[in-house]
Amino acid sequence: MGEVNLYNPANAERKAKVSLLVDTGDLLTSVPGELLQGLELKPLERRSLRVYVGTIVERDIGGAVMQHQDHRATVPVIFGEPHDTPILGVSALESLGYELDAVTEKLKPVELLMI
Repeated sequence: MGEVNLYNPANAERKAKVSLLVDTGDLLTSVPGELLQGLELKPLERRSLRVYVGTIVERDIGGAVMQHQDHRATVPVIFGEPHDTPILGVSALESLGYELDAVTEKLKPVELLMI
């Protein structure tokens, strides 16, 4: 599990702490939609997404500021529905400058590259 702080990019006073399952196989981060709405975040678009069992679902997607330890980044987030597992995806991990250490199962900082 990765514990992160989420902020509304337009109003940093609107924030929440959330625990997410780290999944390097998922590109996007999924956060309960109710929590994102509580931060007054609005979806930017609705997208079709393929889930593990192969079916296609539609979910709203928006953006949030995410913080883990001392690092912050704006990341895309899926407005998850009540039965969706909250996931910390690889795009958020990379934006924040972390990777999952397979041995310790903890997030560790990585060097950011600009190439």
